[in-house]
Amino acid sequence: MSWDQLVAGVELPFPDGLTVPDLHPFPLEVPSPPGVHDIEAAAFTAAVDAFSDDVSAGMTVAVGAGSRGLTGRVELVRGTVRALRQLGAEPFVVPAMGSHGGATAEGQRQMLHDLGMSEEAVDAEIRATMDTVVVAHTSAGTPVHLDANAAAADRFLPVNRVKPHTCFKGPVESGCMKMAVVGFGKQPGAALVHTCGPIEMRDRLLDACAALRDTGRLLGGVASIEAGTGEVVRVEGLRTNDVGGQYEHELTEYARTLVPPLPFDEIDVLVIERGGKDISGTTMDPNVTGRFWVPGLDDLDTPRVGAIVLLELTEVSGGNALGMGFADFIPASLANRLDFRKTYINCFTAGPAGMRRARMPMVLPDEESCIKAAVAMCGRGAGEPIRMVRIASTLHLTECRVSDALLP
Repeated sequence: MSWDQLVAGVELPFPDGLTVPDLHPFPLEVPSPPGVHDIEAAAFTAAVDAFSDDVSAGMTVAVGAGSRGLTGRVELVRGTVRALRQLGAEPFVVPAMGSHGGATAEGQRQMLHDLGMSEEAVDAEIRATMDTVVVAHTSAGTPVHLDANAAAADRFLPVNRVKPHTCFKGPVESGCMKMAVVGFGKQPGAALVHTCGPIEMRDRLLDACAALRDTGRLLGGVASIEAGTGEVVRVEGLRTNDVGGQYEHELTEYARTLVPPLPFDEIDVLVIERGGKDISGTTMDPNVTGRFWVPGLDDLDTPRVGAIVLLELTEVSGGNALGMGFADFIPASLANRLDFRKTYINCFTAGPAGMRRARMPMVLPDEESCIKAAVAMCGRGAGEPIRMVRIASTLHLTECRVSDALLP
């Protein structure tokens, strides 16, 4: 078997009579608090209120922008930049995304551009580098890396969405703390946190954030929270001690209540139309699929999924498919878009979780073949009803399509 044969898709000997069940629209009940009407204005107000006592005239501030598909990401950064200028600071933007973008400065700048965060859009200079400076050590002696441009500024400030993480559980997960330590830490900083189990990862993040606070370099954070509909429902300014502290813990717990699980105990086949870095750091969110596949971290009790089909990779991912190992089947069209350098660097940085999540699914010629193979191999006997769910992505789930076996 050659690689050329694999990316062309392997034909399987499907038995006569193998059928894929019809699917029906199925609305999902998701918490829907009132949305923020003007995201830029909310970010401006939150930043002015949080930082007015801590910003002095002429202070340089590195504002972190990430690779996730945050709702209103441009408005969040632009409102934060405008607020800092109002307070007399001199802000600029840095890509704060660990090893994403192939762990190159140009790759990270391009990711920001593809997400709409150009210099014109955010109204600030973007300074991209993969160089870091060790600005502190944790109580255990672990070095804490900081983007060299951010280290050269008077302060740095993450702007990020708060939500449950895909690799560990803790009082604070994905949000301003994570961006401060991992995003601003670039590849070496991200690797130091990720190359361990979930318990140590949680502790390293908390310890590294405490060390960053002690340096006096961390100004605070601007955090958004999104409902399952994708609407921004809160924008909050975090002062220095709030980042990784009690306030961000409270925001994390609130965000956790807004993540809608798929309301099925058992799913034989889950079809995900698209995944990507702008959807989840792991291409598809384990908090939805139930598959974490991290040593030391249990999978979710529900849903229990027999087979996963992933059909497409988003354009902004640039071929980075960390997490494709969660899928059991992908079509050749997706396989042909993989950038193994970007994927493997990101997986390498992710440590133990990256090994399993980097595995190659079965590559079949097209969507139909993938779904038929999933039906044939999911563990249901011939003639048994197939419990199938199809979703657009694992982000902003408001509806899905289901087979007859799940309608009751």
